Amino acid sequence: MHNDRRQIKSMQCDENLLNLIRLNLAGFTPLPQKRGSLKRAAVAITVVDIDHDPVLYDIPYSPSSNRNAALILTRRAIRLKRHAGQWALPGGIIEKDETPNQTALRELGEEVGLYLDSDRIIGRLDDYVTHSGFVISPVVVWGGIGHKLTADPSEVASIHRIPLAEFLRDDAPIFEDIPGSDNPVLLMPVGSGSIASPTAAMIFQFREVALLGKSTRVSHYEQPHFARR
Repeated sequence: MHNDRRQIKSMQCDENLLNLIRLNLAGFTPLPQKRGSLKRAAVAITVVDIDHDPVLYDIPYSPSSNRNAALILTRRAIRLKRHAGQWALPGGIIEKDETPNQTALRELGEEVGLYLDSDRIIGRLDDYVTHSGFVISPVVVWGGIGHKLTADPSEVASIHRIPLAEFLRDDAPIFEDIPGSDNPVLLMPVGSGSIASPTAAMIFQFREVALLGKSTRVSHYEQPHFARR
């Protein structure tokens, strides 16, 4: 059953939302991707409250909305060799003997200072292959309310709590053609800007599957050239 977008827009970071996401993910079968010579990585798609942390740019914010649900995103540090300055979900390379779930939780702690136990994992989304040489496994995590986040400056330039309502906008997603591919680039608008794939594709699938109860696939969407570096 599909969920009404209007109901989600006003939903707070509480048990009702947790149960909705858990139910939707329980009915979804994530698709793996063949690794081959690609490196394995995992990211944490983490639901928290907005708390006291105003969202950047021109996204509406008021203290009365501080228990509204949001996702944790970061801007990667400029000094990084890969994807410097780009929007990202907390995550990284899967180390030896780690599962994607373990990697996602470890990176969540290292990058933004949010240390959670494995019982906070709600489910998984489809693997996504990047042109920069990775197979990324997105892990959906329940952070909940009241967490203070602290960026690791060696990896993260800034932390952002983006309201779920922002990803449910009527103008999302945005599709752009790219030379040399039959598939468009998928972007998710945020404020007056946008987030590019692969991060945008994973956020879009989270919206479609975890929030709206659909079975949308995203592995075919392209990435812009700047995201391939």
